Amino acid sequence: MTAKQIRNTRRTALAAAAFGLALGAHGSAAAQSPGEFYKGKTVSLVVGHETGTGFDLYARTLARHYGRLLPGEPQVVVNNMPGASGLNAFNWLANIAPKDGTAMVIVAFTVPFEPLYGVKLARFDASKLQWIGNMDASVSVCAVATSTGIAKFSDLMERELLAGGTGRAGPLSQSPRILQRLTGAKFRVIEGYKGSASVKLAIERGEIGGLCGLSLSTVRTQYRDKFDNGSMRLIMQLGPARHPDLNDVPHVFEYAKTDEERQIFRLIFGPQGLGRSFVAPAETPPDRVAALRAAFTATMSDAKFREDAQKAKLDLRAETGEEVQKFIADIYTTPLSVVEKVKTILEK
Repeated sequence: MTAKQIRNTRRTALAAAAFGLALGAHGSAAAQSPGEFYKGKTVSLVVGHETGTGFDLYARTLARHYGRLLPGEPQVVVNNMPGASGLNAFNWLANIAPKDGTAMVIVAFTVPFEPLYGVKLARFDASKLQWIGNMDASVSVCAVATSTGIAKFSDLMERELLAGGTGRAGPLSQSPRILQRLTGAKFRVIEGYKGSASVKLAIERGEIGGLCGLSLSTVRTQYRDKFDNGSMRLIMQLGPARHPDLNDVPHVFEYAKTDEERQIFRLIFGPQGLGRSFVAPAETPPDRVAALRAAFTATMSDAKFREDAQKAKLDLRAETGEEVQKFIADIYTTPLSVVEKVKTILEK
């Protein structure tokens, strides 16, 4: 064998060895179990809203228990990324966040469906993301200060309510506008508040008279004192179905008069049942998605977690990640004709 042949043989052997090492390393990573991966890691729960909101409270309560039920028992921390009523955080999740199972987001139920309506700032397809679970399949409500003299929703057909809103993509801004167009109720939305906590302060200062699109769970936590002392009252419930605890409060579907209107109401108000849903990036490895979902479901029935949630007065009507995933996919298959009519309603 010539010297040149020897050199070529050595190069081939070295290249093969390097390839084998790379393949072995890749194979080892692929074979890494969720427990091995998560050990020593930090999982970030990102809240797309300000500190002190209902979303923030739910996320922090979950974070205190979720890690010990995840394989490898990673640390779980909560970070707030407010902006554009949660759209900033959702875009971050879909386009920038780590794709390895260490990032999850919770945002308002309106945000995942922005792409359906052609919102260019919404750079994601929520039906392709990995939904981990929903802590509270709740409804939202319209509430007014009793000082306004408004006693029931039908009063708004004659009297205008100044309602507090956030950004245009947020439920506190969208809900009153939609109700005005679908039912004829009179609202004037004052936007610019950071979240439900800021809106509450504005009601106390007399800047506004109420709000629409507030989660019932937030009523029972952050706003509880207002209803206990009688300074606020509920006048409407919004969601996929009537809540069993609100039998004396009218449901928005009562205002739908035709099959088409019922489809429109379902597309607009049905997603409110997603109340406190967590989602991970689309590219999250399947075994880690399964681990995140299993730990989420286990946390919802964990005795220590439920005791903690009860102290915080959190409503818990949990749904699995698979249930949320199916619901999101179903909404994304809504007939285009219905989507276009809803889009027109939202754009007015």
